Amino acid sequence: MHELSICQGLLRQLLPIAAKHPGRLIQVVLRIGPLSGVEAALLQAAFPIAAKGSVAAEAELVIEHCPLRVRCPLCDAESEASANDLRCGDCGNQQTRLTSGDELLLLSVQFSEESNHV
Repeated sequence: MHELSICQGLLRQLLPIAAKHPGRLIQVVLRIGPLSGVEAALLQAAFPIAAKGSVAAEAELVIEHCPLRVRCPLCDAESEASANDLRCGDCGNQQTRLTSGDELLLLSVQFSEESNHV
């Protein structure tokens, strides 16, 4: 399950962000595409394990799914596609360029108003 190592990498990104904010980290929002190579359900399951004892121990992981989209160089249309069929939705051209769907992005983090300091 490489989702656990992805969560550990995410926590390394969160440490410097959390150090700049006095509140408690309460929410982490990720955007994941169908071609990212990440299983959202496994990531959700791995996050509490990786976050235990860290700045994100009490944080909720929210996952936004983004669609798989392609742009056609022939007709310049952008359309949704599926992982097994990346053809242009307008003209059927098979030589399209992926415009979204392979993302694994940290979109936002949310902190509580209360301070972490005792």
